[in-house]
Amino acid sequence: MALDVAPLSNQLGFFSLICYCLTLLPTLLRIVFPQTKQTEIPKWLLLQRRLIGILAFLFAVGHGVLLIKKRNIDFSDVTTAWVYIQGICTLLIFTLLAVTSNDWSVKKLKKHWKQLHQLTYLAMFLLTWHVLDKMMGHWTQVTPISLILIGLIDGLFIWRRWIECRGSAKTPAAQSMSAKPTKPN
Repeated sequence: MALDVAPLSNQLGFFSLICYCLTLLPTLLRIVFPQTKQTEIPKWLLLQRRLIGILAFLFAVGHGVLLIKKRNIDFSDVTTAWVYIQGICTLLIFTLLAVTSNDWSVKKLKKHWKQLHQLTYLAMFLLTWHVLDKMMGHWTQVTPISLILIGLIDGLFIWRRWIECRGSAKTPAAQSMSAKPTKPN
């Protein structure tokens, strides 16, 4: 089966997906594979996370603008807007994240900044839905790579949540028992 060459709009969406996944990797790797904490690539990704996230946003905007122009999309039509709802919602989340990815926002929003940035995980699943929905039936050269990439990120996130839930499942009584020193007889 020959795959179509991806148009520029799809290539921009693909670059956005790559950048976005790179922003998620440091935390996912640190929790799922703790031995990667001290390796250079996750450290570098963590240091560059904001910049990479802004790039993801810019590529996503380019992707959306080109597709809106190409397809002459009218968002005032509710049916049309519904067809693109996952892309719209993902782009809205990316916009919020990009606008608040700075030290000033961290200081002003305080604990709410972290809560706002938890929307990235909703965006992750919306993006999975978006890629599956929009690319099924008309695959390009970037479709298989996109599906593998977002599938790996989703899988790592689910694994991370399982690890976190397993860790918090310890009862307070069991934790306090293990923290108490034993007395010799």
